Amino acid sequence: MSVWCDALLSGIMRILFDNTTCDMTSTLVFDIETVPDINGLRILHELDASVSDWEVAEMAFQQRRQLNGSDFMPHHLQRVVAISCVLREGEHFKVWSLGEIDEEEGGLIQRFFDGIEKYTPQLVSWNGGGFDLPVLHYRGLIHGVQGARYWDMGEDDREFKWNNYINRYHLRHIDLMDLLALYTGRANAPLDELTRLMGFPGKQGMDGGQVWEAYQQGKLAEIRNYCETDVVNTYLVYLRFQLMRGILNRESYRKECALVRAELSRFDGAHWPPFLAAWTAV
Repeated sequence: MSVWCDALLSGIMRILFDNTTCDMTSTLVFDIETVPDINGLRILHELDASVSDWEVAEMAFQQRRQLNGSDFMPHHLQRVVAISCVLREGEHFKVWSLGEIDEEEGGLIQRFFDGIEKYTPQLVSWNGGGFDLPVLHYRGLIHGVQGARYWDMGEDDREFKWNNYINRYHLRHIDLMDLLALYTGRANAPLDELTRLMGFPGKQGMDGGQVWEAYQQGKLAEIRNYCETDVVNTYLVYLRFQLMRGILNRESYRKECALVRAELSRFDGAHWPPFLAAWTAV
């Protein structure tokens, strides 16, 4: 009887935690980069063209510092300039940034939700529940973006009542930072430090605090490259997490890491050789 119970419990756990049993045949890891919404700030503060973009931003930063000691802008005033993804589907591993380099914000966000509509993937992020997704919600609302599959909570697909993208504790979106901290902000870890401790490359080229300066200098390609390396770091943490929870065994984990290394070595882009060189984990 105990053997039967153990087998039943094991089966239940796989249903609850193995993404292959939830019609999630693909994994989409995502990350966004943002800058202050200068046009939005002009509207809210009734500023005309005589005030430069730099002056608008500095005024907003000063107001934020006076309010809470940080110049970090609220979510609805974060303009999305890059969305980078890792898509793992079947035998394929792909890393890319959505849209063209000069694509409008609304188009980038619509592409993200179109991908969810097409693949119904397992979403994976680092702080996606605290930052990336709320930003995409607000900015998508501003631009009239549609994302029916993402917002389904059981109205169209009954399975989404029990496992949807919106609920913090459901698994269609795993915010690794939030989950690993047991949903306690006091225990949050920085992605860069954690990945480097694990032998993964960590942040490459810049960090989030340098994106606004890079954007003002017209370095959109560099911002997208940085975002792509961040999203691969997140995928590597996800693989280690799948190893820890028993979804991957040692051999399947090793093979998946080898696949990522091999695919990255074939990708174009000056950001991949230093990324691979900094990857010391075996």
